[in-house]
Order: sequence, then C-alpha cells, then structure tokens
Amino acid sequence: MKIPFTKYQGLGNDFILIDNRHSPEPLITPEMAVAMCDRHFGIGADGVIFALPGQAATDYTMRIFNSDGSEPEMCGNGIRCLAQFIARLEANNAIGRTYRIHTLAGTMIPRLEANEQVTVDMGPPQLLGSEIPTTLVVGSEKILAVPLEVEGKDWSVTCVSMGNPHCVTFVDDLASIPLETIGPKFEHHPVFPQRTNVEFVEVIAPDYMKMRVWERGAGITLACGTGACAVVVAAVLTGKCDRSCTVELPGGCLQIHWSQTDNRVYMTGPAKAVFEGIYTV
Repeated sequence: MKIPFTKYQGLGNDFILIDNRHSPEPLITPEMAVAMCDRHFGIGADGVIFALPGQAATDYTMRIFNSDGSEPEMCGNGIRCLAQFIARLEANNAIGRTYRIHTLAGTMIPRLEANEQVTVDMGPPQLLGSEIPTTLVVGSEKILAVPLEVEGKDWSVTCVSMGNPHCVTFVDDLASIPLETIGPKFEHHPVFPQRTNVEFVEVIAPDYMKMRVWERGAGITLACGTGACAVVVAAVLTGKCDRSCTVELPGGCLQIHWSQTDNRVYMTGPAKAVFEGIYTV
C-alpha cells in the first residue's frame, strides 16, 4: 500500500498529515503510525494526523495517533498544521478562512492568518478534578497549587484540561529540570487515570513565560499548543501572569489569550509544510 502524506511542523512539533476525506476511519492502524513516526526507520514525527470527513455539523474531523500509537483527544500544534493542510487540499488559503473541526475534545475553530500563522479557538478550559481527570482532589474541586509527590519530592501542581489533561508546575530554574527522567514519572502517576501531559514553567514577566513539556504519548517535544494554553490558564488562576501572554517553548513562541468575556482560550502560532512524499507499507 502506498500512502501519500505531507510533513508539517508547528514550532518543531512535527506531524505526518494524511488526506483521509474518503473514509470516516483512519487509513492506517496505530501500529503503522508508530512505524511511520520512527525517526530512524520511518518518516519521523511526533504523530500522524488524519483529515477525515466532518461530523456533527463540522467541516472536517481530526484524529491523531501519537508516536507511541496512543490516541490523544486533541493537539494544539497539530490542529494548526491540519488547518494549513486543509487549505492546501482545498487550494484556498485566504486569510480569515475558518474551519469547524470535530475532535475528541469537541469542536475547534482554526482561522488562517498572514505569514503562515493560524489562530485557534481552543474553547473554555476545564478545571475540576473529574474533568482533568485526576484523583488528586475530590471531583468537584479545582487543583490549584496542590502538592504532588513525585520521586520523593513534593511539587506544587495546577491541573487544567484543554480537552486533554495537563499538569502544570512553576519552577525558578527551568533549565535545571531533568525532563527526560521526571517527565514520565508525572505522565504515569497513579493520580492521573488517563495519564497526563506535564509542563514545567518559569515566569519571566506577567506577559511572558518559558515552558518545557513532556507530552503524554510522545515524550519531550519542542512545543505543545494545548500545553501552552493550559499554562496560561494555570498562571492566571494562581496570580502569576496576565490573560494575554507569550509562551516561549524550545521550538519558538505562541501567543495565548484567555478571554474574560467568553472564557475561551485563543492560541496563535505558525504551521509550515516541510515536504511531501509517499510512504510504502
């Protein structure tokens, strides 16, 4: 089987995009996605994204398989890449063009901007323990600066769901965090029944933060869009930043705004095509 694909990246968070408009089910299996994402024996990517037919009054459906074969609810950098991919498929990249995209986290609405930027209405954050989900607190409570023991140390964590779970902790020295060893301990901590993404954040100014991320199912990545959104929400709730903030990740910067008017989070950042090809199974 020969599979046409386009490789995209959003701040170095890279994906294999597949035109799946002919079928409501992904063209490949999670096991095949793992092989495609392998950086030595495959194409190399953090995940495979499928552009499927829309459902529930949407234009398209987005599904994604991570590099480990798991399926997340949504991906912030990925949906920006998907928007640019759809524009290419439709041969219409008009600035201001929007799409209603069905995801496992609900309907997302990306809008094409100038200079390969995409703004995404990420919807309202979910803050209750039962919504994350986590057993760290009783289900009807928020998780704001709650202690969590990992590797014999108490970390102060704030949990946010942007349709997928995030555990945010603020630190004084971001560079000193041993992300490759501590990240998986957070991801697989028993208080997170569906595992979690984890973000370590250093506040530089009320409108500027630096962040590193360990993504559930992908490990260390250069950027995480839903993570950047969760970080701003967590920082606002704990009095550390403004509602409009630049979040610097290893792959570059995202602009995040948590609207006080409609409670929705808006993310703006780049998405660029890298190359096209045909993968033979």
